[in-house]
Amino acid sequence: MRVLAVESSCDETSASVVEWKDGKFSVLSLVVRSQAIHEKFGGVVPELAARSHIEIIHTVVDMAIQDAGLSPWDMDLIAATKGPGLAAALIVGVEFAKTLSLALKLPFVGVNHLIGHIYSAYLSDPHLRPPFLTLIASGGHTELVWVKDWYGFDLLGHTLDDAAGEAFDKGGRMLGLPYPAGPHIDRLARTGDRDFHTFPRPKIKRKGYFFSFSGLKTALLNYIRHHTGDFIRRHINDIAASYQEAIVLHLLEVTRRAWEDLGTPPLAVVGGVALNSRLREVFRMSFGGKVIFALPQYCGDNAAMIGAAALRKYDLFGNDGQEVSVYPSLGVVEP
Repeated sequence: MRVLAVESSCDETSASVVEWKDGKFSVLSLVVRSQAIHEKFGGVVPELAARSHIEIIHTVVDMAIQDAGLSPWDMDLIAATKGPGLAAALIVGVEFAKTLSLALKLPFVGVNHLIGHIYSAYLSDPHLRPPFLTLIASGGHTELVWVKDWYGFDLLGHTLDDAAGEAFDKGGRMLGLPYPAGPHIDRLARTGDRDFHTFPRPKIKRKGYFFSFSGLKTALLNYIRHHTGDFIRRHINDIAASYQEAIVLHLLEVTRRAWEDLGTPPLAVVGGVALNSRLREVFRMSFGGKVIFALPQYCGDNAAMIGAAALRKYDLFGNDGQEVSVYPSLGVVEP
């Protein structure tokens, strides 16, 4: 089976051709185009994101097909992200893909973006098979998911407020860093002192595997307000390292507790935050050979992970058809 997949849930326009053959995935092409227009606003503007998708989606899809050395008629399936995400952005990808499936007379599958992130682990480790634990850490999501089988998921825990990636981006904005701030904090922190300042750890009374980052953001804001701009500029590397350490150790603490309770299964770490160098270092020290990180090209929003999830979904459940809509608040356990 060969799928042409489209991803447009936020501010990346992506298309990919993915093949399932002899029990493994092969990514034949992957094209991702990011939208620089949002940087001046310090965050993604939904209407601008949708407009940018409309302007470039045809070119991106053409490039993915050409890079694979194929034609549209060589596809067996068309897929697109149906949610969660920005409604206006999702509509562009879903309607484009559904129209293409009608023109080519091919089945169409709508894919849950969060399940796509889980499938990025399969793309990164061809030997990975369920069951395993997954930490999804991105700009919009922080979830712990028990992957029972190819399309069976139990949501074990989630953030009670902000996502880990959101904590990075909003914290970076307070420090005057460009959007998205996560990579800038990571870069600054490499030459900073992680023990320069101890930011508070969340104290969650609710029983279970839950995360919280809103208090950490407030602590950073209060810290900045109590120091001069010159002090913040002189010590920005140290502050970035201390703030990053608080985020990473909170992710580690909750994830490790769930991992141990489940009997130390394989652990997949996926999503944009999985690119963070300190997180990778700390998780490797803690989980050893049991941890699998999504490859860098599959950490951010990309159509390859959507294509992989679509191939297994179609094999298990068949054609979704033209009735698929967009679902901005879709949960991870909803196929």
